Amino acid sequence: MFTGLVETKGSVLRVVKRGRDALLGVRGNFSSEALTLGESIAVDGVCLTVASILEGGPGMCAFEADASSETLDKTTLGELVAGSLVNLERAMPLGGRMGGHIVSGHVDGVGAIVEKMSLGAAVRVTFRLPSALLCYVAPKGSITLSGVSLTVNEVSDDRFSVVLVPHTRDKTSLDALLVGARVNVEVDLLARYVGRLIAYGRDAEARAGGAGEDIDAAHASTSSTSSSRSHGDAAWMERLKRSGYL
Repeated sequence: MFTGLVETKGSVLRVVKRGRDALLGVRGNFSSEALTLGESIAVDGVCLTVASILEGGPGMCAFEADASSETLDKTTLGELVAGSLVNLERAMPLGGRMGGHIVSGHVDGVGAIVEKMSLGAAVRVTFRLPSALLCYVAPKGSITLSGVSLTVNEVSDDRFSVVLVPHTRDKTSLDALLVGARVNVEVDLLARYVGRLIAYGRDAEARAGGAGEDIDAAHASTSSTSSSRSHGDAAWMERLKRSGYL
């Protein structure tokens, strides 16, 4: 797991194609302990495994990681070339400080910058997002963009905006991206599961409704159980509304 607090801006040393897959060589300035084989590192928000260490020890370190065709197709890693800037974060240690929010490193989709506007020393950036992900984005909620934990400011139609404060502009690669640039998007983990819970409840109701004529006899014996389940679902929906998820 990660937090979305970028440790360092890194750079791509090389991209070695292996059929539809690729081997990525990346360098970053990790100031803590040396990298270890097999550890997880978020590269622009994508969880990758360190396959080999090119330079060890604290400070400037370089490593290689495999990226499958699925990863290359579904994220922006397939667009990387030598010299590309990437945001890097090592996995959070158990008991470590949670400064951002819970980030899995599993990208949900790719968004694109549609507008940038200066706000003093900060910059407001507006992104277009795939429609399937919009239901998980809420004003003042959390979102991960290319590995950076950010707070959503506004949501409208197929767009949402965030504000990059000076620290974020300096310490991540987001400030260098131009209008049209694509970013990896991971929605808030809790929002994803809340959405799944609601969708599963609706699917269960639809399945029960479609099979009604065939299970009249069974329905009589399970009506009390169904009533209890419906009451439980209603209670969950009310709790979600009170918590601001609906």
